[in-house]
Amino acid sequence: MESTFGSTVLQVVLYCVPLLFGVVIHEVSHGWVAEKLGDPTARLMGRITLNPLVHIDLVGTVILPLLLIVTKSPFLFGWAKPVPVQFANLRGGRRDMALVALSGPLSNFSAAGLSALVYHGILAASAKGLIPEGGWVAAFAEPLFLMARISVSFNLVLMAVNLLPVPPLDGGRIMVGILPMRLAQMLAGLERYGMLIVLVLIATGWWGYIVSPVIKTFMRLLLS
Repeated sequence: MESTFGSTVLQVVLYCVPLLFGVVIHEVSHGWVAEKLGDPTARLMGRITLNPLVHIDLVGTVILPLLLIVTKSPFLFGWAKPVPVQFANLRGGRRDMALVALSGPLSNFSAAGLSALVYHGILAASAKGLIPEGGWVAAFAEPLFLMARISVSFNLVLMAVNLLPVPPLDGGRIMVGILPMRLAQMLAGLERYGMLIVLVLIATGWWGYIVSPVIKTFMRLLLS
């Protein structure tokens, strides 16, 4: 019993840092790009900060990830409180809305790349004998190595899921920003049902057929 509990606590700790890193940088990037394009709302509300406490959503950042970890789900997913963006303030209209939306998935791809560099750096250092077993360096490097791998996986999941062309996900907002007006309005009308559609895709497993090939391809590229 104690061993199982200890293993679960260790898993939670190892997943906690990559999770917070991924969701926070995703939301901060939205606010930062929006400010550069004319909307200071996120800055004025104190949301362009790496302080995770400002971004934590009880369900998306705490309850859902913990449930997925405890149930040994094959994937980890979550979200932070959305950064407020007043699209009417953006100088470039729909084009800028698409850029703000795109910044989130791009930030996660960048975070996955940075995590892969840490992963390969520790792997190379270990192979060359630069990390002696049993020392304080190894005690620090081992959990960092595991967290780097988890971070690659989580950030790729966050990127792929958010690129689904369903508003209010980033992919949906990108499509609304680039489609002809008539089609954009039709797609925007689905926003009230957007999260329900996403939850149905996840619950039925259909989301895996859409995003899994993307995640697996980039996992091979970044970690092999």
